[in-house]
This record gives sequence, C-alpha cells and structure tokens, in this order.
Amino acid sequence: MTTDWKDVESKYYMFVVRRQPVVIVKGDGTKVWDVDGKEYLDFTSGWAVNNAGHANEAIADAISEQARTLLQTSNQFYTVPQLQLAEILVENSALDKVFFCNSGAEANEGAMKLARRYGARNKNGAFEIVTALNSFHGRTMANVSATGQPHYQELFQPIPPGYKHVSFGDFEELKGSVSEDTVAVMLEPVQAEGGVNIPPEGYLENVREFCDQEGLLLIFDEVQTGMGRLGTLFGYESFGVEPDIMTLAKGLGGGVPIGAFMAKDEACAFEPGDHGSTFGGNALTCAAGYASTKYIIDNDLSQNSAEMGERMGEALNTIMANNSSVAEIRGMGLLWAVLFNSDIGPDVVANCNNEGLLTNPLRPNAVRLMPPLTVSAEEIDQAMERLETAIKAVG
Repeated sequence: MTTDWKDVESKYYMFVVRRQPVVIVKGDGTKVWDVDGKEYLDFTSGWAVNNAGHANEAIADAISEQARTLLQTSNQFYTVPQLQLAEILVENSALDKVFFCNSGAEANEGAMKLARRYGARNKNGAFEIVTALNSFHGRTMANVSATGQPHYQELFQPIPPGYKHVSFGDFEELKGSVSEDTVAVMLEPVQAEGGVNIPPEGYLENVREFCDQEGLLLIFDEVQTGMGRLGTLFGYESFGVEPDIMTLAKGLGGGVPIGAFMAKDEACAFEPGDHGSTFGGNALTCAAGYASTKYIIDNDLSQNSAEMGERMGEALNTIMANNSSVAEIRGMGLLWAVLFNSDIGPDVVANCNNEGLLTNPLRPNAVRLMPPLTVSAEEIDQAMERLETAIKAVG
C-alpha cells in the first residue's frame, strides 16, 4: 500500500510551514524527483543550501567515509575534519579565526555574542547592535530581535532588547542611530529573505568607513550569500568590503547542517569558557563541509554562479518585458527575485510545480530563484521557459 506522506505530516508534524504539495525522494545535481517519479528542476536548492548540487559524489563519499571512522567527540579534543575545514575557510577569506556550530541562527547568535564580549572588553560595555529593516537573521529569540521585520516579533513579545533597525541602504539613518551603547552594525550584503534587496552603490563601503571611524564592529550575515551564491566565494568580495565578523551556514555543508562564524583577530574577544557547543564542529559535519567547500573552490562554482546568474538575469528581464504582470527583477549571482504587480506569487509557484520547476514563494507578490551553483546553461534556459509558461498561465 502506498503511504500518503502528506497525511503522515498532518498527523505528526507541527504546522509551522505551508509546504508545497511535493514529496521529494531523490536528487541529482539540479534535478529532483518526487514520490511519483516526476522530475523537477530545483531552483530552491534547499533554501540556498545545495550549492554543490544534490547528491554530490565528493560530499557523499566524505560523509560515508567519516561515518565509518568517527562521528562525534566533544570539543575537548582535536579532530582532523574540523581543522581542515577551518584552514580552508580562513586561507580563502579575509578572516582569521572560525568557530563551528549547527545552523545559521546559531552562527548569528555567536557573532552577536562575540560582539557584546568585544564591547564589554573594549568599549565600556557597549552592547547594542544596529541591523536593517527587511533583514532576516534567524528564528531564535535574539535573532528575532535582530531581524528587522515586525511580523516575526509580534507574537513573541517581549523580545530581547539591544537592537536598532534602520532602512537598508540609508547611510545617514544608520549614522544617526549610533550611540555610545552601540558596539556593532550587522548587515546582509544582499538581503535574501527580505526580497533580494541589493545595496545602493557605495553603501557598504560607507558603512565600513564609518565603523572604522567609530570603533564599531561590522558583521556580515553571509548565511545565504556566502559559499559562491553571489558569484564570489563570499558575498563581501562582490562589494570589495571586508567585515570584522562573518557568519556562514546553508551552502557551507552542501546539505548537512552546519554553521560558522569567523572573525578577524582584533575582534576575537572570546576567552576559554565564553562560548561552546556540544555538536558544533563535529567530525561528520565538518567532513561534509570541507568536501563541499573544496568542491566549490576546485571547480570554480563561484564563477559558474556569476556566469549562469548573468544568463538568468537576462532571461528574467526578457520575461518581464513580455509579461505586464511582472513588476521588477532583482538579483545577482544565483540569487534572484521576481516581483509581480499583484499577489499572484502563490499561483505562479503552483503553476511552476506543474511545469516541473521548484521555486520559493518569497512574498504574495514575489518568488525567489536560487538553483545549485552547478546549474548548466541548458537548465537555466529550461527553467526560464517553464517560469514564463507558469506566469502566462495565471492570466
């Protein structure tokens, strides 16, 4: 008898997400298959996680070998995969030290905790962090406070204090928000969940200069923009601005849950006992993360992201020119949003499912596209044809 997995979900799983009616059982590269054998082009890639593609052999082999060797020890001991991953990240970035955790939310929590420790040691107890409206930093209580979207906060009052929210891209407003209690500014180089919002030219450079002048830490949340997504290995490289602290997750593990925050030496205010994690940096996830990171670097997936992103951007602009329901196209690398003149996003997503294309319902009037960085030109073209068919079918 065939199991109705949607009924199983309804019976046993907390209702915290509105799922698409697709039960995925297999993946390979950019393609996935559902329980009925239907093939899709996956332009969600696990919410920008499967950067090296589904069922990547290098990652699968690393997981298999490590699972048979050593899964977990406490951080009381050294492990080789953890240090291999640390080395490849530091040697290929502008940061000096790294700490591994289990998710993007944990990475952002750790980064903010590090900033407060820095404030306690170097800025007379300064603790406040300035973030941006329409940002998204995670689901924990501190990250809910840091996130500049009120609807994430309304149901969970009182939220932890210590955060100010300013308009993304408004440098003067950001400057005016800083006080003697401010220790850091925390931004996404490109706001992903907030609508794929690209910063105005010069904005991040101005923020960097201002932070230097005021002795503030600059934190970049690269949970989604890191690991090749924007067309460079790390998003900050696309803008020529180095952060003091950077967070990573999503694409770091190639599908295995892992997060990290990295810092320059002068921002490393932690001492032994200030921070830790039982499972953070365990041998299995670090082996996967190292294999994924090495694959991205060795195969220059960042460059493919840039080239395929340019191809997708051109196709999306053609779709906009041919369809009056499309209001705007925003994106870079392989992170794009299509915005509509009305709330037809859910219908477009449903039609895309029918056409064999998986997309992300970002807003009632927007969908997000974020395929694996291994995507081919042929797959980009096929996906854009299916997307346009789905848009036209809305009427």
